[in-house]
Amino acid sequence: MTNHKNTTASPSGDTHQRATRDASGVAHPAFSPFPVVAIGASAGGLEAFEQFFRAMPADSGMGFVLVQHLDPTHTSILSEILQRSTAMPVVEAVQQMPIEPNRVYVIPPNHDMVIARGALCLSVSSRLRGGGQMAIDRCFRSLAEDQGEYAVGIVLSGTGTDGTLGLRAIHGAGGLCLVQNPATAKYDGMPASAIQAGFATQVLAVEDMPKALEADARLRRLMLQNQGAAAADKRLTRVLMRLRSATGHDFSLYKKSTLGRRIARRMVQHGLADIPAYERYLAEHPGEVQALFHELLINVTSFFRDPEIFGYLKASVLPGLLADRAVGDPLRIWVAGCATGEEAYSLAMLLRELADEQHLDLPVQIYSTDIDADAIAIGRAGLYPPNIAEDVSPERLRRFFLKEDKGYRVRKEIREMVIFALQSVIKDPPFTRLDVLSCRNLLIYLEPELQDRLMPIFHYALKPGGVLCLSPSESIGSHQDLFETVERKFNIYRAKSTLASRRALLNSRIAWTPEGTPSEPGAAGPRLLRETSVTELARRALLQAFAPASVLTELNGDILYVHGETGKYLRLAPGQPSNNILDMAREGLALELREAMRQALADGLPTLDREIAVHSPDQTQPVGLSVRVLPGSGQGHKLLLVSFRDIERPVARRGGRKSKSGLSAEALRIEELERELVLSKQSMGAMVEEQQASNEELQSTNEELQSTNEELQSTNEELETSKEELQSVNEELVTVNSELHSKVEQLTSMQDDMKNLLDNISVGAIFLDRDLMIRRFTHDATSVYRLVATDLGRPLADIRSELKDVDLLADARSVLDTLTPIEREVQAGNTWYLARTQPYRTMDNVIDGVVLTFNDVTERVQAIAARRARDLAEAVVDTVREPLVVLDRQLHIVTANRAYWSHFGGDPTGDVGHSLYATGAGQWDFDTMREWLEAMNSPERTFKALELVHVFPALGQQRLKISLRRVSEKGGQTDLVLLSIQVL
Repeated sequence: MTNHKNTTASPSGDTHQRATRDASGVAHPAFSPFPVVAIGASAGGLEAFEQFFRAMPADSGMGFVLVQHLDPTHTSILSEILQRSTAMPVVEAVQQMPIEPNRVYVIPPNHDMVIARGALCLSVSSRLRGGGQMAIDRCFRSLAEDQGEYAVGIVLSGTGTDGTLGLRAIHGAGGLCLVQNPATAKYDGMPASAIQAGFATQVLAVEDMPKALEADARLRRLMLQNQGAAAADKRLTRVLMRLRSATGHDFSLYKKSTLGRRIARRMVQHGLADIPAYERYLAEHPGEVQALFHELLINVTSFFRDPEIFGYLKASVLPGLLADRAVGDPLRIWVAGCATGEEAYSLAMLLRELADEQHLDLPVQIYSTDIDADAIAIGRAGLYPPNIAEDVSPERLRRFFLKEDKGYRVRKEIREMVIFALQSVIKDPPFTRLDVLSCRNLLIYLEPELQDRLMPIFHYALKPGGVLCLSPSESIGSHQDLFETVERKFNIYRAKSTLASRRALLNSRIAWTPEGTPSEPGAAGPRLLRETSVTELARRALLQAFAPASVLTELNGDILYVHGETGKYLRLAPGQPSNNILDMAREGLALELREAMRQALADGLPTLDREIAVHSPDQTQPVGLSVRVLPGSGQGHKLLLVSFRDIERPVARRGGRKSKSGLSAEALRIEELERELVLSKQSMGAMVEEQQASNEELQSTNEELQSTNEELQSTNEELETSKEELQSVNEELVTVNSELHSKVEQLTSMQDDMKNLLDNISVGAIFLDRDLMIRRFTHDATSVYRLVATDLGRPLADIRSELKDVDLLADARSVLDTLTPIEREVQAGNTWYLARTQPYRTMDNVIDGVVLTFNDVTERVQAIAARRARDLAEAVVDTVREPLVVLDRQLHIVTANRAYWSHFGGDPTGDVGHSLYATGAGQWDFDTMREWLEAMNSPERTFKALELVHVFPALGQQRLKISLRRVSEKGGQTDLVLLSIQVL
């Protein structure tokens, strides 16, 4: 028994070895001889952990790895808390710590943890690197790769979807997946996501999970004891027959180890002790048949699984298929066993990227098929959980996906490139004329017999030169006659130009006709034309009657088609059966036929009706041999047509010519032998020449290899030197990276400061480049120009301005030409702005555009206008001859004209702002004046004039007529009173 180990990249970026698989496909843990149980939890997980370990025996023989979403800013004490709930040692994991049974390992804060080669590997948390919080998925995936069918994953309380894709990997590897019952979980987000995805083997309360683990361990021991038992295989066959009759799908040629383990898990879930009991349970519960069918389906896939392979396809394979393709000729791709469609969409994204890079308008047809209807429905919807951010780059997420509440949805342009369909590669006809056929991670679950039968189907489906992609764990087996290797590391092959696959399909047990349709064992193949035409009937009759016996062969002599009776010229050679015409040629024909075929291949010259004596057991028959090269066929390669025609000898006369006839026959025999000798010499000479040429080529090749070996040695030394230099450069890059990281933080802080500054200074600003295209603008600038967020990059001239009769673009061009700032007041609606146009200078003092700023100066403009109006009003008032004085509500003097100060005296500077009664030595402070002024509080705007005679200290007796009128300001408020004094 031979074990094959596959090296793969761990989620942390390290390389490790997957679980080994023996020749029967059974996965064995790479390094751990005991079960390793990975448990993931988030919010509410501590309580669930404690419940689990209180119920878990301390001597179970299992190793436990705990992945909890921890606070990155605090030291974890999870190990100390859990130590109170179990007698097993609980430790915080460190780098390369080996996993041991009956021990508990806890993930440290700020780290991701994966399992490789039976040990724990730590790396910086992806959340710190800018990724999402998917530590559980990474750990579960690495566990599936490291332990195979012996992996156990448990999802407990938590929010989000972390752990779902990890359980998918464990389920696909044949491991055990336990999920906490959402009804018992403090937070049901993670358990509900795993259950909805269909990857939960059992849904249990936390305290019941240890019993399930113990039952699984007993099941594993039982399977090891019964492995290879003939009776168990027979019972398993009866279960598979019942499954086939219910679903139409035959699992009999799937790996028995995988089938047995998955069926046994269904038995444990229902508490059944043996397969006969489970068979009866299937008969009594039809729903269990569908549950078993979905259990056997292995829907393990992801976007860009094995990224190196997709990188090689994009760089080296797909460009060759796109080159020199005729206009309108679609690129046809088939993804067999697609599961939920991630691989098909990955290929569609690669093709879209290549088409955009090469500016191609290429029709693409990607057929994505599987037998799981639920998986096909998911693929058609194109909605995937947020966890796919672990597999898809941020650039591709932005370009090819739409973010939704439940995850990411593939954009319509990519979904339209993929056609999803239910199809079985075993029983349904394949798609044909394909450029690419991808069947990755399906063959490893099939028995070698079925793998061998599928290879001719894949070759038949591909065009000559079409590409077959298998997983690193799969190969084409013994079908080197159908495929040539393109890249052995990635198991990528190219279909050879041969019809051998068609012959294999005719002899295969796989039938693409409905069940019950008989097939004749000796049938030469399906008829290509229906004999419904009289012309066709006549043509066939003429060929049958007059065309010579002929054989259509490939260039190497393999027979493709036989016309007429060829038994006199060909016979089945003794020993291993052969389909080659040279091996089947009768005595006397082989040498001539070989020489004629060589001449046709080397020179392209036909051999026409060459007379040859063919010896059979009862006679020697002269035969006319013809060998013709047929032109290139639809398959793109040439064929040989070998024809045989009997040559009739004249009947010998009776009597004395008998002896002469005998002599003639002897002479003919001698002539024939001499001709054969000459042909043998010619053939031998040609073989010697070919041998000498081959020796010379081998010698030249040997010299080239020696030279190449010396070059490789020199290159190796250079690589060693380069390695040291790279190490030095790497250290420098680390230092530079740290500095750049610090600068990025500073720039981020400065950017935040700048944003807050621009948002809070209430100044409109528009930044333009040298072509007056909009680079950036502040919110306040939208009141001057009607700007929206999508206007970035547009010319400012395309944006409507609210300004009146001002062309700021002319100012901007002038500033670019003269570098002289321009400042002017502009009006937008009822608002006035001070518009400044200044050059945009970089830190290197390079002019790289223009900056327009707008300061709201409405109040200042209005104040200036008001001041001017007031000065004008005062100038007008001063020209009035009658004394005028303006008072406020408190009867304080606001202003007075020149006539007032001239007649009644007073100090314009000192009296303004003081009470009227206190000015002019109290000359207005008398009862009549007070009573009349107090009447100003009434709502009337005008009052009856007051005529009075009063003795003023400085003027003597004066007879006055005083009029009062209210003065209203803007807003309707009446705060001032105008006194008009007329001296009578």
